[in-house]
Amino acid sequence: MPVSSFYGMQTSLRGLLAHQRMLDTTGHNIANASTKGYSRQEATLQASPAQHLTISNGMNVTGAQLGSGVDVTGFRRIRDQFLDSQYRAQNTNVNEWSAKAEALDSAELSLAEPGENGINAQLAKLWNSWSDLSKNPTSAAAKQALVQTANGLTDSIHSVRSQMVAAQDMAKGQYEAIVGDGGEVDKIATELAGLNKTISQFMSVGESPNDLLDRRDVLIDQLSTFGQVSVENLEGGSANISFVDRTSGTAYPIVSDKTAAWDGPPIGGWNPGGQMGGLLEVGKTPGGTIDGYLAQIDTISQSLASAVNGVYGGEFFSVGTPAGSSIKVADALQADPSTVITGTGTGAASNDIALAISQLRGNASVDGAYKAFVAKVGGDLNESQRMQGNAQILADSVENRRQSVQGVSMDEEMSNLVRFQRAYQASARAMSTMDEMLDVLINRTGRVGL
Repeated sequence: MPVSSFYGMQTSLRGLLAHQRMLDTTGHNIANASTKGYSRQEATLQASPAQHLTISNGMNVTGAQLGSGVDVTGFRRIRDQFLDSQYRAQNTNVNEWSAKAEALDSAELSLAEPGENGINAQLAKLWNSWSDLSKNPTSAAAKQALVQTANGLTDSIHSVRSQMVAAQDMAKGQYEAIVGDGGEVDKIATELAGLNKTISQFMSVGESPNDLLDRRDVLIDQLSTFGQVSVENLEGGSANISFVDRTSGTAYPIVSDKTAAWDGPPIGGWNPGGQMGGLLEVGKTPGGTIDGYLAQIDTISQSLASAVNGVYGGEFFSVGTPAGSSIKVADALQADPSTVITGTGTGAASNDIALAISQLRGNASVDGAYKAFVAKVGGDLNESQRMQGNAQILADSVENRRQSVQGVSMDEEMSNLVRFQRAYQASARAMSTMDEMLDVLINRTGRVGL
């Protein structure tokens, strides 16, 4: 087959257009260098189909293929799905411990320990008041001070318990805001279903919607903050996305192909990990961490009332249910503090009861139990913060590896700009040379002597 004189022009044009697309892709990468979740892209090239030629040297005839330049076959995003799944697993762990630490921090702050306003300090004041009364059992002022000190202690217990209930309710509210109708998961599921539909439409005609795929991965990363995510890529470009119960392995669909399938969390509890798992573990009733704290506060309150009333021989503290929010000084004593009993003797100066109650200081079921309770709350918080820090280090390490693959390196892109620019100029120069040759051929052939 003869070769057209314009053949070289077409070859140069292909090179010109290919390097123009590579320059465009590089510009797109640079523009999105700071875009969250963006995966750098590159134009994929391949040699265009060669033209078959027949070459004769007068004696032999042979076949040959003459290259016709280059074609852009697509635009590929650089991404490692294995690193994506590693990052999402670590992100789930980080947010689980973070949710626990945040909720437990609120619970720990409610104790106000160590401090002058904490229950420990109020207990010490109570025992001191009984001791002062034992030294002056006939003093109406000492009895009044005792009742006021006891009221201060019960108010502190009520305050601590109510603040812990508030921390528990906040954890429940955050969980509902994530999983409920119109919540975070619901919104993401709706957007993912729309993306799946659009991505499938583009891929069905042979196009690769890289920016839409990036957006879908960003949303899946967001889901991994809430719980453990499973992603099943489908043939048409769509994906099934689910939360996974880490205990049973059961999958709960978020998106099924092109349909949002999230119906809310399962009834009866589950262990999704992530922020949902952390909030559930801290705030659920019964069995949550804060629920356990409330039970301990109630036990300490009941022990306090039983210990004091047992020695007092009557009702100094009255207790209802739950004990921590109902304990108070008996109504009769609040109405008339002078009726506080100080001793069993017949004389007004009898003080054996007041002295015996003051010696309850350090009682294992009250002071000792409360100190152990404070230590447990602090220990749980410290463990959560430590585990959060460890998980964050691992997540950052995986994210750095992921960014080394998919992230935009400005140095690399600037180098590519120069390289592609030079290739573009070379193709343009080749085209100019062919144009000059054709000019001679067309405009000067046959004009002898010019």
